[in-house]
Amino acid sequence: MTPRTATLIGLTAILMWSLLSVLTVATGKIPAFQLAAMTFAIGAAVAFISFIWRPAAFAALRQSPTAWVVGVGGLFGYHALYFLALRFAPPAEAGLLNYLWPLLIVLFSSLLPGERLAAHHIVGALLGLAGTVLLLSGNSGGGFAPAQIPGLAAAFVAAFVWAAYSVMSRKLKAVPTDAVAGFCLATALLAALVHRMVETTVWPETSGQWLAIIALGVGPVGAAFFTWDIGMKRGDIRVLGAASYATPLLSTAFLILAGFATASATIAIAAILIAGGGLIAAKDMVWRKGP
Repeated sequence: MTPRTATLIGLTAILMWSLLSVLTVATGKIPAFQLAAMTFAIGAAVAFISFIWRPAAFAALRQSPTAWVVGVGGLFGYHALYFLALRFAPPAEAGLLNYLWPLLIVLFSSLLPGERLAAHHIVGALLGLAGTVLLLSGNSGGGFAPAQIPGLAAAFVAAFVWAAYSVMSRKLKAVPTDAVAGFCLATALLAALVHRMVETTVWPETSGQWLAIIALGVGPVGAAFFTWDIGMKRGDIRVLGAASYATPLLSTAFLILAGFATASATIAIAAILIAGGGLIAAKDMVWRKGP
C-alpha cells in the first residue's frame, strides 16, 4: 500500500466522524457512556464477524501491554474526557479546545523518525485552526462560569490524548490494524462499567433511534478507527492532521442538511479557511507525480 493510498483511506475516517453529531442527535436522549458502550460494541462485533472469513486476523489480538495501553487508552481515554467536557462545559467552548488535536498531530508528527515538518504544513494547520475557531466561536455565548472549568480542562486534555494516540500509532506500525477490534471491545466494556456507575440506562424508543445507533457503531465509532489507523501508520500524518479540521465543518454541514442548524456567512468563511488550509497542507500529495 502506497502512502498516498493510506492517506486517502485515512481521510475516510474524517468523513465518517463528520456524521457523528447528526447521528448522535438522532439517537435521542441515551446517556453518553451507554451510547459509547453500545456503539463501540457494535464496531467491535462487525470487525470480529469479518474475522470469521479471515481466521488469521484473531492473531492480531496478541499484542504487547504497550499496544493495549495506547490503543485502549486512546479510544476510551479520549471519549471519556470528551464526554466529561460536554457534561460540564458549553459545547462550543469544549469543541473549540478539543479541536486543537489536528494541530497537535501536525506538530507532534515532527517528533517521528523520518518525518519533517515543512512551512506549508504549519500554515495549513493554522488556517484550519482559524476556521475552526471562527466556526465554533460563532455559536458561543461568550464567557464561562467557574463550574465549567473542569469540563474545559477535560476538553483540552482530550485533544492531547487523541493527538498522542494518533502519532503513537505510527510508532506502533508493526501492530496490525485488526488489533483495533480488541481495543474497541475493551473500550465498550470500560464504557459499560462507567455507565453502570454514573448513569441511568435509557433504551431507544423508536426504530429510527436504533438505526442511528447501528450507523454510529458501523461508521464513526467503528470503521473510522480502522481507516484512521491505516492512515496514521502508513499515510501522511501531517496531511491527515491538517485535513481533520474539515470534521467540524462537515459536521455542521450535515446538521444544516438535517435541519438541526442554520447556514450563515460565518460558516461560509470558515469553510474557505478550513478547505484552504487542508489544500495547503496536502500540497505534496496533491501535486506529487506518481503513486
